[in-house]
Parts: sequence; structure tokens; C-alpha cells
Amino acid sequence: MIRWLLALMLMLAPAIAMAQAASDPAPLQFNDAAEERRFHALTSELRCVMCQNQSLADSNAMIAHDLRREVLALMRQGRSDAQVKQFLVARYGEFVLYQPPVAAKTWLLWFGPALLLLAGGIVIARIVRRRSGTGTVPADDRQEW
Repeated sequence: MIRWLLALMLMLAPAIAMAQAASDPAPLQFNDAAEERRFHALTSELRCVMCQNQSLADSNAMIAHDLRREVLALMRQGRSDAQVKQFLVARYGEFVLYQPPVAAKTWLLWFGPALLLLAGGIVIARIVRRRSGTGTVPADDRQEW
């Protein structure tokens, strides 16, 4: 059994050594500078669904290459930026947007940090008030300072 496993590993070693990182096989071709500017602006507003912390413009994941091609195809069909975003949201959810709209589902995302900051400020204010009210030092006449 070990011999078969070793033989299999030796047969696969050249393929593993020759493997290269996936790259975009053909760079995107734009019709004009305006189309390129619009494309870059749009892809910088969209999040890579695999990388999660990179924009679609910055990601090197294969799905990002595919999505960039999809965005360009949608643009060439005459769709507006909002329609392209709606298409991607329908497929991948609002996560694909770097700035999701303020809605009932996203209010915590938008206002949660401010609420946490406000709650922390209230807690700190109560602690300071409590300590300042009971933290008085009794007068001691034996002190010489």
C-alpha cells in the first residue's frame, strides 16, 4: 500500500512542480477610454465574492476574472451601473456591494458602530459618575500637607 502511494506521489510530482498560478487568459479590451473609466469605477464598487475583502477590480481570483468579464458584457448590453449592480446582487446577495443601501436588513450594518460607541460612552459616563460621587477622601486634620 505504501509503495503504491509513493509511486502515485512520484508520478504527480512533475505536474505539481509545473503548476502555475491561474492568470487571466486574455486581458479585457475596451472600446474607448470612457468605457474603461466606467468599468474601473464600477468594479471598484463591487466586492469579490471569494476574497471578501478585495474589490472586484483588485482581486486575482478566477471568479473575479469571470465577474469582470460579466460586468463588461452587461455594460456593452447597454445596462446602467445600477442595473449591473442589481444583476450581481440578485446572483450573490448584497454582500457583493461595498456600500449596501440603507434598508431594514442593513440598518445594523450602517448604524451598529454608532450605537456601540454611544452605549460605550454611556457606560463610561456612569462609571465616572459613580466613582466621582463615592471617591471623596475624608478630611484628616493630622495630615501636614
